[in-house]
Amino acid sequence: MDWANDSLNKLEATREGRLSSNPPDIGEDEAQKLLYQYHPDYIGRQRNVRLGPNAGNGKVPYELADLLESDSQLPVGFEPSVNIETDVLILGGGGAGASAALALEGAGLKVHLATKLRLGDSNTVMAEGGIQASLGINDSSRRHFSDAYVGGHGDNDPDLLRVLCENSETTIRWLGQLGCILDSNEDGTFQLRPGGGTSLPRVLACKDYTGLEIMRVLKDAVLLSSTQTLQNHAAIELLDDGDGQVTGAVLWNRDSGDLVSVSARAIIIATGGSGQLRFQDFPTSNHIGAVGDGLVLAYRQGCKLVNSDSYQYHPSGTTYPEALAGQLITESIRSIGAQVVNAEGRRFVHEMTFRDVLAAAIIREVSEKRGVQTPTHRAGVWLDTPLVDLQNGEGFLKQKFPGIFHRFKRYKIDPAKQPILIYPTLHYQNGGIKIDRDGRTDVKGLWAAGEVTGGIHGTNRLMGNSLLDITVFGRRAAMSVQENLPQRRPVTLTQLKKFRECFKMISGKQSLLSPQLFPVASGIKIEFTKNNSAEHASQAFEATSQSKFEPPDPFTT
Repeated sequence: MDWANDSLNKLEATREGRLSSNPPDIGEDEAQKLLYQYHPDYIGRQRNVRLGPNAGNGKVPYELADLLESDSQLPVGFEPSVNIETDVLILGGGGAGASAALALEGAGLKVHLATKLRLGDSNTVMAEGGIQASLGINDSSRRHFSDAYVGGHGDNDPDLLRVLCENSETTIRWLGQLGCILDSNEDGTFQLRPGGGTSLPRVLACKDYTGLEIMRVLKDAVLLSSTQTLQNHAAIELLDDGDGQVTGAVLWNRDSGDLVSVSARAIIIATGGSGQLRFQDFPTSNHIGAVGDGLVLAYRQGCKLVNSDSYQYHPSGTTYPEALAGQLITESIRSIGAQVVNAEGRRFVHEMTFRDVLAAAIIREVSEKRGVQTPTHRAGVWLDTPLVDLQNGEGFLKQKFPGIFHRFKRYKIDPAKQPILIYPTLHYQNGGIKIDRDGRTDVKGLWAAGEVTGGIHGTNRLMGNSLLDITVFGRRAAMSVQENLPQRRPVTLTQLKKFRECFKMISGKQSLLSPQLFPVASGIKIEFTKNNSAEHASQAFEATSQSKFEPPDPFTT
């Protein structure tokens, strides 16, 4: 990195002094000032939605507002004719969807899981840092709750957060029974890492690919279960009975191009986040399928969205090399000694403060010309990773975080010897579909779980609570479905037709269709075949359900 030699020299010259000094202390007033002046949630492009349950009730990012008030992908004139009949239809093949499917196993219900990619292709496999659980000697679910509530700026739904924290221990035990391997000490106890905003070490991890490990065991268990998996089946629209109850969905079979109508007594939306909408042109750490599908589908049925103006911009996203822009550098590296340093070699913020405050502080440094400019016209600050080995011994960083070394090796960057250039990356959807403590939405027949929901994390999520969220609420939604399963009802498009009538009244109508399914830049186009008969769609489903599963590559997915 010859282009950064001047800044690197300053970083190395200040390293010894920084090792022996305390991190800068940012008070509450200064933190609030940072957020309001620099954080994208506070200064970004947002507007009111003009129709639906959130109309006129708070602003959301322009990109999301456009999708919420756009027309359906479903062709006008399409009428559903049932191709598949099931008891429970799960939309989404990540951690929340898989957890829900496993919780339904043995209930005597027919379960289908539809995912627009392959089972396991999701944000879950991208999660690096770990999963929180109050297993420490002096820890408790009450203390976990307090940390997360303060971290979420008090905007959390206390009932949902309490459920999350009180179920952490049983969730870790359940994952262990499935075969999940988490880092442990020599005496067999779990290694507990600190996280930003945690008052005690509480984060369990599997190296720096915890989400991949959790998804591995969930995926294998689902494939061995009675759940019928519809891979490459994207949800286009929800169906209803004409009287306010969700009764099924229309899926697009990406292999055949057919539209497949599914009748279900209950639906669980677990479609994940929306980082690939790339609000304000930020890079993202998200999976290619994370474009907010579930938000659009639920919104058209009358589900309210909460905290839908709040997104997490993870402070340590890669900004060089260009091919890795937006990819995550786990917070855990900061928790064991890596420092955040500006172009002058100065440490300007405590590395383990709340994520939104740290992100805002980094954006401030770059905005005020104290960042490092890359040859590809990006900018960032240094994450001084060589400090980890200096403090813990040679080889420690690579032993704990092999995934980082794997990623940077092809660009001839050794994180143990060279600092990494970082800048905030669009990472997590804090808000989403409003649910109760059992995952029920405002609409009968419809449940939701995972990143697609809102309220649990307030307006800033703490590290490790997302992997806990998907497993706790995925299972909880499934158990609620079993206890409150509605009777089968007719399938119609009544709600969509009502929405389309409202859509006609919006001035300046747009040609955008939603859900978008994939990023526009991906080049993937939605093309329906003309042959959408029940017989043809049924044959297409049978072929898909029997196809061989190919597991995702953890470093290219």
